[in-house]
Amino acid sequence: MSPVSNVASRQVGIPPATAAEQLQKTFPPTVPTQPLPAGQGGRAKAADLGVHETTPLSFFVIGDHGGINDPNPQNAVTLAMEAQSPPAFVYSVGDVVYFNADAAQWTPQFYEAYAHLAVPFLSIPGNHDGDTTDDPKRTPLDTWMANFCAAKPTLPVGSEEYERDVQTQPYCDWTLQCAAVTIVGLYSNVPSGGHLEKSQIDWLTGELKAADPKLPLIVTLHHPPYSIDAHHGGSQKMGIALDSAFTASGRLPQLVISGHVHDYQRFTRTNLAHPVPYIVIGNSGYHNLHKLAPGSKAGEQLAPGVTFEYGDDSEYGFLKLTVQGGRISGEYFGVTPGVTSNAPPQITPGKDTF
Repeated sequence: MSPVSNVASRQVGIPPATAAEQLQKTFPPTVPTQPLPAGQGGRAKAADLGVHETTPLSFFVIGDHGGINDPNPQNAVTLAMEAQSPPAFVYSVGDVVYFNADAAQWTPQFYEAYAHLAVPFLSIPGNHDGDTTDDPKRTPLDTWMANFCAAKPTLPVGSEEYERDVQTQPYCDWTLQCAAVTIVGLYSNVPSGGHLEKSQIDWLTGELKAADPKLPLIVTLHHPPYSIDAHHGGSQKMGIALDSAFTASGRLPQLVISGHVHDYQRFTRTNLAHPVPYIVIGNSGYHNLHKLAPGSKAGEQLAPGVTFEYGDDSEYGFLKLTVQGGRISGEYFGVTPGVTSNAPPQITPGKDTF
């Protein structure tokens, strides 16, 4: 008697998908949404966070940079940033500390890792910063809030030797006001594909309305609305949420930046009042890179009004943004770790520019 076959019911890995299929996906609710911290979104001036603004204003953007398991990629990106002219600040789009933002991991993955990059660090949280389900006694986002939304700038207990005060951002959803640019950041929670409460979308709408129309505007969130990686893919839910705020406020950003996916990608949306680049920068230190979907081609229009411009799934890296005269320009730096932990990294400037 032949055994009954149940091959069709087995899951054997992530099936291949095209770039167009990965671009914007819906995700099953496999991970529960975590409650938001007490409080509400706020605003902060750059100077109040220790930022000395420059003209032109240049800053670095990184994402998914916690060096858990293998610190070499994070250290290589850190050394590459240190080799450049100092930026006004570094802005993280989340996943600062893997895997659950455990208190013991903040020293090696954050304070020690950036000890010699002596500029302010600003951040929004990622899913790994907010997911505290490994310890039900913890409050979601507890350590991230303690390190980035403290009441006053003091040296963190246990990491005093690295001489970096905890940051005093107003909340996990917050607006950074610089003289040259406005940056509105959102916490997109922990489920696959992200989650935004209606109150967060309403807050975003209000911040877009209130943003100085004479200054360029950047919107950041961890889960990307567009991605053609072979692992996660882009989030249709996040794209819809952003578009609803853009429509309700009557204001479009000049740039949308996300992380979560461990590579670098740039898209252009042309089905809006003006073209808007959407950037994924999630390859700034976590060791496991995400490959692009097979057959991905730069310059390909993957959906009406959405063109894939450039992707890098072979190197780590960071993004440098420069704001001058009301215009934002960007330069992506690729980074390859040295052959030994003490060897300098290979740095490739200008792998992508816009």
